Amino acid sequence: MPRRAWSRSDPRDYLALDLHVHAVLAGVPVHDVWQVDLPGGGEGRTLVDLEPFMSFGEVAEAHPVVRFLFWLRGWLGSLFGWDDAPREGVAETRLARVPQEILDRSSRPPGSSDGPFEILYVLDHERVSEIRNATVQAYSVLVMEPTKGGYRALWAIHVAPVGPITRFYMALITPFRRSLIYPAVLRQVHRKWVAAYGTQGR
Repeated sequence: MPRRAWSRSDPRDYLALDLHVHAVLAGVPVHDVWQVDLPGGGEGRTLVDLEPFMSFGEVAEAHPVVRFLFWLRGWLGSLFGWDDAPREGVAETRLARVPQEILDRSSRPPGSSDGPFEILYVLDHERVSEIRNATVQAYSVLVMEPTKGGYRALWAIHVAPVGPITRFYMALITPFRRSLIYPAVLRQVHRKWVAAYGTQGR
């Protein structure tokens, strides 16, 4: 059976990379790291090329089951107040920890929205966004690096607790994320990348 182009990744490989995010999110535990191969692409591809396939809208539309799970999460969030603002002082944004030099280089305005997330910064090969609500303070990190046959994207999730609910909430959603959402999203990313750039060799 051929190896899948997407899989969970060892967090140690991600943490070993020379990235600004490790200082920005110092002390915030890594919850998950996934990777996807991006074959071809030619020289000089950056997150500008990958981001359209990883926007929140694209993620939410990855598969009918994923769309249903996002709808269910939205309904439960409205019912139980999960999307309310966190208690004051519990979860402060990490935007203030991003060095000004990185903010100035960001290709998207820091603090701009991507669905329920807020962009902290987007560099050529590193993007960090943040979500803070009554359940979690979480970060989505997207990293892109060249490989022998093209590129590889790493998708890391950091989660910090905002109260006792965080452990319950993550235990509830993690099985669905790992078995359904991440594979469906990365399968779609791989398919769209190949359709757009797969014939352009490196």
